[in-house]
Amino acid sequence: MTAHEELTTAVQTAVGASPVSAIPADTTSTVPAIHLDGGKEGGSVLARVRAGLPELTGALQRVAELILADPAAAARSTIVELAERSGTSPATVTRFCRALGFVGYADLRLAIAGETGRAARTGGWTMDIGREIQPTDPLERVLGQIMAADTQAMHDTAALLDLGEVERAAEAIARANRVDIYGASGSALVGGEMQFCLHRIGIAAWAWTDVHNGLASAALLQAGDVALGVSHSGQTRETIEMIAEASSRGATTIALTSFPRSPLAEVADIVLLTATQATTFRPDALSARHPQLVVLDLLYIAVAQRTHERAHAAFSVTAQAVAGHRSSAGKDAS
Repeated sequence: MTAHEELTTAVQTAVGASPVSAIPADTTSTVPAIHLDGGKEGGSVLARVRAGLPELTGALQRVAELILADPAAAARSTIVELAERSGTSPATVTRFCRALGFVGYADLRLAIAGETGRAARTGGWTMDIGREIQPTDPLERVLGQIMAADTQAMHDTAALLDLGEVERAAEAIARANRVDIYGASGSALVGGEMQFCLHRIGIAAWAWTDVHNGLASAALLQAGDVALGVSHSGQTRETIEMIAEASSRGATTIALTSFPRSPLAEVADIVLLTATQATTFRPDALSARHPQLVVLDLLYIAVAQRTHERAHAAFSVTAQAVAGHRSSAGKDAS
């Protein structure tokens, strides 16, 4: 059966076998809102489920985890089957659907089927992402697993990212007198890369990893300046403190995180979202690094576009300044 035929079958089964009207609504339960306000309309439903997972509890979380563990199987399941496999009830599955913004299970199932069908048509590599990497796996297998996970994370990030927010961030940085960048651990490496890129095109930018130095710098910011905080979880206390201090001084604040309802996102003026695909030996915090770099690369290019003449002149001057430190062995050999 082709991917198109599988999708058609899933749609017909979802609509015909699981009418939403047959499922009693649970009006006594509070449905957690896990819509991604910053995301694009019609974006990846699996990315939305993954980003909203920390906000779910109990039965709703079990439904989400089951869908993420095997999206293709979820797309083939009726609402009763999904409820049984997750140890919940059809009413709980319906509440989960509404929390995602779907009218009922038929719509959610259709969206998942469409997403997994597209993945199958692009080569089928996503079907094996959920497999754990074993200590005895050959490097060829590990490489394929990493490539699959990172590629899916890039696609999910593109689906979540609000380009309007990127434009707002780029405009603010292009006009800023100075830019502070905050991050800890792996996020500090990502922030340092962004600082280097901005510095090369003439943007006065500093990257701070020590909370004392970062807070001191944030206290000197003012209206017209920009502060960017990088944190996959959005819960790193030091980064939140520095962004909050910068905000209190009137600076425009930007959060780069994977969780739209995180404390860092809540305190920031602009939120840029990333998605992750964890693998064995590389949990979410590590797998987030490549999507973070992609988003910041996009932001950097957007800033360079808006400061084209200044950026071009600065890049030429800085490239010339370091040219003498490049080896000429290649030229000599030729």
